[in-house]
Amino acid sequence: MSGQSLLVPGELSPTRSVPGNIRRPEYVGKPAPTPYTGPEVQTPETIEAMRVAGRIAAQAMAEAAKIIAPGVTTDQLDKVAHDYMIDHGAYPSTLGYRGFPKSLCTSINEVICHGIPDSTVLRDGDIVNLDVTAYIGGVHGDNNATYLVGEVDEESRLLVERTRESLNRAIKAVRPGRQINVIGRVIESYAKRFGYGVVRDFTGHGINASFHSGLIIPHYDSPHATTVMQPGMTFTIEPMLTLGTYEYDMWDDGWTVVTKDRRRTAQFEHTLVVTETGAEILTLP
Repeated sequence: MSGQSLLVPGELSPTRSVPGNIRRPEYVGKPAPTPYTGPEVQTPETIEAMRVAGRIAAQAMAEAAKIIAPGVTTDQLDKVAHDYMIDHGAYPSTLGYRGFPKSLCTSINEVICHGIPDSTVLRDGDIVNLDVTAYIGGVHGDNNATYLVGEVDEESRLLVERTRESLNRAIKAVRPGRQINVIGRVIESYAKRFGYGVVRDFTGHGINASFHSGLIIPHYDSPHATTVMQPGMTFTIEPMLTLGTYEYDMWDDGWTVVTKDRRRTAQFEHTLVVTETGAEILTLP
């Protein structure tokens, strides 16, 4: 286990601007989004629009990841992803979502999810998750991945590698006619082989014209996740695995979620559409 000191909040930079000609999601400037009441199965036109949004989100994440190195701040990562989305006509979905102040989430080491980019400097041996969502054409595309910073200890490296593999296995389990809980069953059974915790209170979600449609995708074997997958359903799978407990604390900022035992955690995410035979990943660069 790395001997890195625990994270503390840094300083926020001013809110980044978005040109007026770029379409905003309906929730921008509001305390919360309007609840989604539409279908979970999307039209071919919506799915095609989501391919565009997904590609932009994936490429924005890849561009930010290029500068990951010791000495880089999480605010610098935010600027790269923000600028890429703006340059491609997309709105950064997290910016202004329920008051979130930045254009992606940066979650380091013990941060499970929703870390806010700020003046925090990446250190040699850290792991950092980038979570990027783009809104364009009236729909969202959402993805994340965990990256190594410099020379990372073996325990952390394996956690990252195996979390990625848990997502890959979950995607392969997607089939029309199966219940949603098969996804969590696959992830949890794989994670248990290594003694990892599987975060329960933060899940995958339905996504389309709505950032979070109300459909919940647990990453553990939930008896309540009995919704049957159908062709055209769109949702994210985003397992969060931990070296220790899956229980968590939240910082005073109301966003940053850390493991209760402050041990490390990793996450990977794709946006998917259920096909006639399996799943298509919509968030590929």
